[in-house]
This record gives sequence, structure tokens and C-alpha cells, in this order.
Amino acid sequence: MMKKLLYTVVVLCAFTSVKAQKEEPRELNCYNKWAIRFEERGAEEVADGVYTDVIITIRVGPKANCYNGKAEVLKGKLLKCYIIREDGTYEEVARTWKNNSNKDVDIINGMSRSLVSVHNELINVLWPKKVKAKKASFQQAAEPTDD
Repeated sequence: MMKKLLYTVVVLCAFTSVKAQKEEPRELNCYNKWAIRFEERGAEEVADGVYTDVIITIRVGPKANCYNGKAEVLKGKLLKCYIIREDGTYEEVARTWKNNSNKDVDIINGMSRSLVSVHNELINVLWPKKVKAKKASFQQAAEPTDD
């Protein structure tokens, strides 16, 4: 009787352990979806100028918000960025930044380096029109025949 009880406890513990290891996959947020696309396809270089077709992402932990925006680029660096309001006006993304993370912001592969606010917001500017076109898939070879 004691062996059966011990066996049942061991089986239940093992089942609980396996169930705990099977976590539901996290849903990708808007930033993650864009980051995957940029990584898979690559992006063309972002030239100096003012862009009114960027996406500004603001992340805190696993949550992200993505907004349409405008960005200024000079000497290959992000100078300023703005979020477009629904009435068509722009609001500069102004924060108190950690460690001068808003200075000399590189743009690599169509995405700015992360700016970090004192409230631990991670902010990136993305240039979606710079993403390279999707490459054609590889052509599958024929299976061998019994001829």
C-alpha cells in the first residue's frame, strides 16, 4: 500500500514538472514582429534627411506600442524623433535619458539603437520602407523515382 502511494506521488510530481516546463509561447508584440522582419531580410542604409514614414516603438518589459512617426537623421545618426498624433501634429519623443542614450544613436540594419529612459522605456525608430524585398524561396528538387 505504501509503495502504491509513493509511486502515485512520484508520478504526479513528474507530471506536474513536465506540465510546468510546457509554457505557452509568448505572443509577439509589434516591436518583435518588425525586428524579426529586419533581421530576416536586412535593410538598406538610411541616408541623412527627414523621414515621415518611420515607426517609433516604446517598450516596457514584454509590452510594446508602435506609433507612426517622423525622424531626423544626420551623419548616419538619429537626431530627433516625433510621434504623429491623430490630428496630424507631431510630438517630440522627449524623455530624461539614461547614460546619454539619446546621443550618437546609430542606425543599424534599418533600426535605431535603443534609447533608454530613466523609467526603463526602450525606444527605437524603425524605417520599414528600407527593409529589403522578400527573397524568393528555394526551388524544391524532385523526389527520386523507381525507374
